[in-house]
Amino acid sequence: MSLIPRPDLSARPLQMTCECSIEAESDKVYAAWTERLDIWFAQPGTLLMVAEPGRPFFFYNRDEWGRHPHYGRFLDMKANRLIELTWITGNGEAVGTEGAETILRIELIPEGPATKVRLTHSGFIDEKSRLGHEENWPLALELLNDVLKDNANIG
Repeated sequence: MSLIPRPDLSARPLQMTCECSIEAESDKVYAAWTERLDIWFAQPGTLLMVAEPGRPFFFYNRDEWGRHPHYGRFLDMKANRLIELTWITGNGEAVGTEGAETILRIELIPEGPATKVRLTHSGFIDEKSRLGHEENWPLALELLNDVLKDNANIG
């Protein structure tokens, strides 16, 4: 049993899952989520992250997406296979997770020189928040794919 406290999502069962193939090996994808979030998702210069279970993180997402703070903590990690973390967004408006502590689970499945990413985001407070993430996560993963294709030396 993990000593890392997990959010109770029993009153917030809404979730979404998306999958995509990333044209990079799983170690590169894992590094992009755990060490180099600022090359594709976080605004450079704002990322505070030590990727270890129980450790918190903070960043603002890319400025061109609107300035939204992101907070959380790592729950579970298996090198090059799994990242599970809490995910909290919100800037005082009805956007992101609206301040609710959600769980983001990123599974990495090697497929030769590529990696299948299965992203499950759980614990939304309402359907609007779930639908917003259902729309935006595939776009973020597409950006991750583009960045990793252009930067083969990451990781």
